[in-house]
Amino acid sequence: MSNPAVFTATTAGATAATAAAAAAQRLRAEEEDMTRYGADDLEGWEFKIVRSTGRSFRKPEDLRRICEEEARFGWELLEKFDDYRARFKRRTELREKDRYQAGDPYRTQIGVSGERIGMLIAIGILAAALVTGLAFYLMGR
Repeated sequence: MSNPAVFTATTAGATAATAAAAAAQRLRAEEEDMTRYGADDLEGWEFKIVRSTGRSFRKPEDLRRICEEEARFGWELLEKFDDYRARFKRRTELREKDRYQAGDPYRTQIGVSGERIGMLIAIGILAAALVTGLAFYLMGR
């Protein structure tokens, strides 16, 4: 006999994970629309978007720190989309210097990723459902 509390919590976790994935897809589609390049724009340049689940680009001092970290690899801030995303560019010939720097020149995530947070929430909901289901089972014995 299945427990309705377990079913409800599991369904809620799956719904939350699906909503988070859909939101991430919408943001990526929005970024594609915001970053149109012509052939001349791309010649000799590479671009990346750095994302944060927190509002890492909100405070000027935090944005400045992140820009300094990216500048070690030659990345320049091109534009700040919002408090969660910023676009950087650098000359392609700077790739040759990457091996002499510690760190990841192509990092695109600051802090915990949205997917990881969604997974942790889903696991938490599932764990709560299992504990609730076990409690109801033991009370009914």
